[in-house]
Amino acid sequence: MQQRTIGTRKVSAIGLGGMPMSIEGRPDEERSIRTIHAALDAGVTFIDTADAYHRDADEVGHNESLIAKALSSWAGGGSDVLVATKGGHLRPGDGSWTLNGRPDHLEAAAKASLARLGGDAIGLYQFHRPDPDVPYAESVGALADLLDEGVIEMAGISNADPAQIREAQEVLGGRLVSVQNQFSPAFRSSTPELELCAELGIAFLPWSPLGGISKAGELGSRHDAFADVARAHDVSPQQVALAWELALAPVVVPIPGASRPESIRDSVRAVDLELSPDEVERLSAASAD
Repeated sequence: MQQRTIGTRKVSAIGLGGMPMSIEGRPDEERSIRTIHAALDAGVTFIDTADAYHRDADEVGHNESLIAKALSSWAGGGSDVLVATKGGHLRPGDGSWTLNGRPDHLEAAAKASLARLGGDAIGLYQFHRPDPDVPYAESVGALADLLDEGVIEMAGISNADPAQIREAQEVLGGRLVSVQNQFSPAFRSSTPELELCAELGIAFLPWSPLGGISKAGELGSRHDAFADVARAHDVSPQQVALAWELALAPVVVPIPGASRPESIRDSVRAVDLELSPDEVERLSAASAD
């Protein structure tokens, strides 16, 4: 599969977002593990998760544990798979989300994530979302400490604006390797962040790259240009969306969520879809509507 770079690691150009396998409406564990195995069999070497990807209050880290189990049971071994997890965003168990960007929380959360994922260090650890009650530099400073301690190999941030990207890069002494923001045909507000990442050579990881769990299946009906290009290439509109995102910059690594093997297999085929410059331009103009 086509590869891209996150920090010092080469990874598949399409990653797997693990959240749908652990929150409300999740499938049973057997199907989830089959989904992860299908991604790995298709050449995916980048998996995204977070300690907050769980449903009930007493199962923090559900998705991390699920991914660890799937990797350990996969015939391929999984040693070349980069798992990225996040901390600083919590779910109390009632469907809501809360924030905790305190350095002591992030350091404890990272070590708990490492215990669930296994290994000597977390491949990529990202600060999940800014906490307005904690100075941003203090939260990101915790990532610098985790790097220095060897708890994590690489550091990233999520849901950040351009000023926060630059601040994080400064706090980390040039060691920021990724930014994970929402981006899709329906959500282009993170275009400035994508462009800044391309300028700085930092990986940009679009979350919900197909428009979200509940809307991914409607992508073609909601965006005529994507449906038209899909028909021209005899592929799904979802493949077109991912191929378009890949064409925007060489630092883009979309991470579509999946809860069925068929979904991730379809997404992975986007790396082989070559869009013409005119098609990319047309899709960019259409997605701005």
